Amino acid sequence: MPIQSEKHTNTVEVENPLEEFQAILKEALHFLSYPDEVFEFLKKPMRFLEVSIPVRMDDGTTKVFQGYRAQHNDAAGPTKGGIRFHPDVTAEEVKALAGWMSLKCGVTGLPYGGAKGGIICNPQELSFRELELLSRGYVRAVSQIVGPTKDIPAPDMYTNAQIMAWMLDEYDHIREFDSPGFITGKPLMLGGSQGRETATSKGVLYTLQLVSELKQIPLQNMRVIIQGFGNVGGYLAKYLYDIGVKVVGVSDAIGGIYNPDGLDVPYLLENRDSFGVVSNLFSKIISNQELLEKECDVLIPAAIGGVITKHNAGKLGCKIIIEAANGPTTKEAITMLEEKGILVVPDILANSGGVIVSYFEWCQNNQGYYWTEQYVDQCLKEKITSSFSNVLDTSKRFGVNMKIAAYMEGVRKIVEASRLRGWLHF
Repeated sequence: MPIQSEKHTNTVEVENPLEEFQAILKEALHFLSYPDEVFEFLKKPMRFLEVSIPVRMDDGTTKVFQGYRAQHNDAAGPTKGGIRFHPDVTAEEVKALAGWMSLKCGVTGLPYGGAKGGIICNPQELSFRELELLSRGYVRAVSQIVGPTKDIPAPDMYTNAQIMAWMLDEYDHIREFDSPGFITGKPLMLGGSQGRETATSKGVLYTLQLVSELKQIPLQNMRVIIQGFGNVGGYLAKYLYDIGVKVVGVSDAIGGIYNPDGLDVPYLLENRDSFGVVSNLFSKIISNQELLEKECDVLIPAAIGGVITKHNAGKLGCKIIIEAANGPTTKEAITMLEEKGILVVPDILANSGGVIVSYFEWCQNNQGYYWTEQYVDQCLKEKITSSFSNVLDTSKRFGVNMKIAAYMEGVRKIVEASRLRGWLHF
């Protein structure tokens, strides 16, 4: 399967993701009346590992890559989170993403804490062999702190089932026994789950259906823009097109395309390259920033974080934002959007389909019994629906936006687990 890019080069400057995580976390804790010690306990990961990975390149030279693994909190269970290969990976980003994963697992009721990994690299510049060596080298470097009952990795930006397969094989060699539950997002032949590759997109689809009911906007009347045409954006565009939703704009790493009458999604999917690029099929394209400001009913950022900020929030042409990416909307932007009456469905709820089905995969590995795709989809829809309902109820009860409500739902479970273990005392 191709590695699909979700990087966007012509967006606004990305805010500090760790500061964004901490700012909304602090506000959520305030509404829950937790003492300051809880924020101090959760504002950074409990463990952070920085590693150097030497790789013998095809030209005979050795290149050393920088990698990270952050484990935010394991009070509720082993930590869980993807590994991204991306040239813009930073330590602060990985720490923030681990925190978001903790909250995501909390809001969806999964028995996990959050983790995240990353390697600073550009996979488009690496050969298949170099990618394999880099993947195996990363596992060797972090092998002491990961495992099926410690920390369970998964795919993320620029990583896929093949990379998970290499990592699984390397871990099995190190541990000298088969551990299919060590990693999720694997190929089916190695213990992967039906529906895992499309899980994040399906979760966003189910979220959109719930928003359609909430706002009483028929799906067939919706005009949707998707920023990002990689794994998540591509599958999502297909699902929306298939149920009659008009996809009026998409973008990739080069730029965006927009047609108020709707795009030919099957044509785009058939002709995109292995990195999800479709804009090169057209003579006239717009920037990612311009696409964000085009008129639509629903804007779905499905690429990188920090793309909707105080600098462009006032220019958006949408009525609803569903965050398929991690942290695409800053706290300041959410306040501005709220004043404009734009609903923001938060990332830790909207894009939770991936970790939910990763949990299902882990359960199947532990049981040695594998589910049908129909059953996986049914269980995923039930999880998304119940989580959405809980967040909406909290939003109404406390008079807060859905972003803060989702943080409240997620952090409450982490804090309670930490109190029961005796880690927090209040």
